[in-house]
Amino acid sequence: MPLGRVAAIMLEAIALVCLLPAPAALAQDRCIAVAHRPAPGLHRAALEPVQLAAGEVRISYVGHSTFLIETPKGVKIETDYNDYVRSGELPHIATMNRAHDTHFSYAPDPRIRHVLRGWNPEGGAAQHDLTVEDVRVRNVPTNIRGWDGHTHEFGNSIFVFETARLCIAHLGHLHHTLTPQQVGRIGQMDVVLVPVDGSLTLDLEGMVEVLKALKARLMIPMHYFSRAGLERFLARVRETFDVVESPVASIVVSSRALPDRPQVLVLPGR
Repeated sequence: MPLGRVAAIMLEAIALVCLLPAPAALAQDRCIAVAHRPAPGLHRAALEPVQLAAGEVRISYVGHSTFLIETPKGVKIETDYNDYVRSGELPHIATMNRAHDTHFSYAPDPRIRHVLRGWNPEGGAAQHDLTVEDVRVRNVPTNIRGWDGHTHEFGNSIFVFETARLCIAHLGHLHHTLTPQQVGRIGQMDVVLVPVDGSLTLDLEGMVEVLKALKARLMIPMHYFSRAGLERFLARVRETFDVVESPVASIVVSSRALPDRPQVLVLPGR
């Protein structure tokens, strides 16, 4: 592991985070799951990726808070794109958050067509609503606590990806629970990519509250620094959700093959 990445993650791991009030939402948006029929479960992707069918999405956990999301038409999205943890693919869309430099890049690859920052460098809330081929990407801003100890309004965004009749949310570096207005703007999720460290982001009880509010049938942990940290989260959510561990870092998801009961699925990082 590069020393720069180790230093960055260690700095993040010793930071203190305070819970912040959520900003008021301006509008309501819905992303409703369209398939409710029972199905046998998720298809684990093979080591050599296969062509996706029309209703399928591939989600690969790269590490830390970075996932590679691939749509049926071949659009590649890399979440929390940064200079330490990358998929090795050239994404068409890169989303980033300002919390720490393990969540954004100072110099994203210039060949990336769409770089969506979860904060507005000029102040105020970032506003994204982008459609590329078969995916719509939009954001709901939240606040963060900076290294200087001050609250930075709208420094994080929850990015929502709508594709293949699925609604997928990446919570980013979420530091606080969500208001009803924010939950309304996010909408009914099918898949949630959730930070589970329990200290730098939201505490475990608060994160469980967020997951219950979003009502996704599939939740994938990210942003933890050890197996012990992951186990603390899993021990807490086993009271509420089914827990499954995948032997591979990639899964293929479809609306018809979502779990019948809300499930936490652990993907090993690449």
